Amino acid sequence: MSEPASIVIIEDDADINEVVAVHLRRNGFACTQAFSGSEGRLLLSGSEPFDLVITDLMLPGMAGEDVVRLVRARGDMPVIVMSARTTAADKVALLKLGADDYLTKPFDLDELLARVQVQLRHADVRRASASGAPSDERLPEPAAATAMRYKDWTLDVDARTLSVQGEPVRLTRLEFNILEALVRRPRKVFTKRELFEIAWNEESAVEEKAINVHVSNIRSKLRAAHSAGEIETVWGIGFKLAE
Repeated sequence: MSEPASIVIIEDDADINEVVAVHLRRNGFACTQAFSGSEGRLLLSGSEPFDLVITDLMLPGMAGEDVVRLVRARGDMPVIVMSARTTAADKVALLKLGADDYLTKPFDLDELLARVQVQLRHADVRRASASGAPSDERLPEPAAATAMRYKDWTLDVDARTLSVQGEPVRLTRLEFNILEALVRRPRKVFTKRELFEIAWNEESAVEEKAINVHVSNIRSKLRAAHSAGEIETVWGIGFKLAE
């Protein structure tokens, strides 16, 4: 029997922290609770492995944004942010930092559970893909060769890396998924919904502006690498590669 997924909940409101932990435990997850950003940092910096982080933003000791930065610097463990902040700017900022999902307070516990399950399923797919093990998830069709090229880009599909003129460019998991889709079909105009479904490997269920954020991040990284390649905006539709 497999071990239950291990989740860290970082939330200084003790009532919310406990309600979330109880609900997730009832649904088969192992939860470790932290009540400050500092406590969360100690847990995440320790030797105990975790599968997912749920964090508030307004935390004593260490801000939630710094928690996201800490997790992202250590790998691709999923991070779900829950916060009372509701502006689009806040959501965009968190996506740019590397958060995988954003849930606005007050939220439905079953919705949180569904989002946790989605993020853990995606993490399982990534591990299966990296190890060559089979997965129940429907993945994009593999390329005939491990490397795909467009102008001065080289995408290694197996290693999930991008290089521009031979120099590596670091991409997040979602950024690589988007770029891979574009390079596979360089003449196709992708709608934002299509790119979302490819990148997240599920039907579009959140604001499509998330795609705008990730494409903007990719463009910034390509500009910094002085790339000749370019992602064009097709107004009213989505994105494609420049010819």
